[in-house]
Amino acid sequence: MASSMTLRGRGGVYISAALLRLLLVLVFPGLPDLLTGRVEISTPVTSFKRLQEGLFLYNHNVWPYDGGVYHQAPLLLPLFSLLPDIKTWPIFTSVLYVAIDVLSADALCRIAESGEAGQSRMFTSPRRGKRATGPVVAAAFLFNPFTIASCLGRSTSVFTTCAILHAISRALSGSAFNAMVALSFASYLSMYPILLLPPAILLAFDRQPDKRRTGNIISFSAKCLAVVTSCLGLLLGISFLLTGSSWEFLNRTYGIQLTLSDLTPNVGLWWYFFIEMFDSFRAFFLAVFWLHLASYVGGLSIRLRTQPLAVLTILLGIFAIFKPYPSISDTSLFMAMLPLYWHVFALMRYTFVASATLLYATFLGPAFYYLWIYAGSGNANFFYAITLVWSLGQSLLVTDLTFAVLRDEWEVERPDMVGKEVKQI
Repeated sequence: MASSMTLRGRGGVYISAALLRLLLVLVFPGLPDLLTGRVEISTPVTSFKRLQEGLFLYNHNVWPYDGGVYHQAPLLLPLFSLLPDIKTWPIFTSVLYVAIDVLSADALCRIAESGEAGQSRMFTSPRRGKRATGPVVAAAFLFNPFTIASCLGRSTSVFTTCAILHAISRALSGSAFNAMVALSFASYLSMYPILLLPPAILLAFDRQPDKRRTGNIISFSAKCLAVVTSCLGLLLGISFLLTGSSWEFLNRTYGIQLTLSDLTPNVGLWWYFFIEMFDSFRAFFLAVFWLHLASYVGGLSIRLRTQPLAVLTILLGIFAIFKPYPSISDTSLFMAMLPLYWHVFALMRYTFVASATLLYATFLGPAFYYLWIYAGSGNANFFYAITLVWSLGQSLLVTDLTFAVLRDEWEVERPDMVGKEVKQI
């Protein structure tokens, strides 16, 4: 009875979210194009307008990367070429994006129902009973305004989000092979998810079925690495054939993220810094920024070895702040994982401040961008200042969650300190 009620609740959430998105598209037909042009939603590596440019060239047998506009994965082109012309039948593209959102929510629901956030193989939280149900977690994701805006704005980052969530879901279900394949697809689309590989391997290792459990983590990791390498090799090989037997697409897709050659404004921290950077120092600071982004992976994976899902959640929050081309879609993915840790929300200290900061930046960000670009009464500092506030709000949320997870773990080791205030001297 409880299972059937859960299924009905899950189905109701999915149908309601899908209908809401389709209703917004039908009632406000100009809304998708409006959102597609917003820098908060579209970046040079996720923009639907740039995808259309690449698709036009692809359909006319021209190399899709000519002109320096299209910077996304080659395999997206044959996928979207199967859809009817968006100008004549835009509803089919909208239905595709709605379906991807629902698939992402379903994977998130399975992650929540696994109970991994409160009880892993090596750690059991005393607060694990206070957890959000799968449909509630899915609803928090589907009805998040950032998720809806990313869907309606047709950002290609929704495909990466879906692949990441399915990788985590498959790892929790004990299917390490499928998890690595899904993570390979996410890395192929956006590159940065490859940094999630170490905690994803630990999660898959912990959740192995007893009948085929591998006790040696080194051999298990080697197998996972072989799967990821093979899958990425296959995807890149198909892309090589698709782009006229040329490896130049690597420079146009992943190279732009490594070198930040497109300095289009976004909600991240990189673009303004490198606009002001002298060319002689550019390579050094690119290396520093990438090293900073990657440095969190090892430390978190070692320190929170007992909770690999927490490592994945915290890393998603860090990537939403410090990756080269972030958008609100990355923030919505991190926020989708937050309800999994409902049981430690009571230990978080700055939720109000972080929420207020994010709301402040959400409302003022478009206003500052308008003052800079359209009204001409401001400059780039206006918009960059509000993106700093946006990043501050996310940083507060990430650090607060990290504190809550560590405090929960520490209270298990030191039960005499439960409820007592701790200060670092």
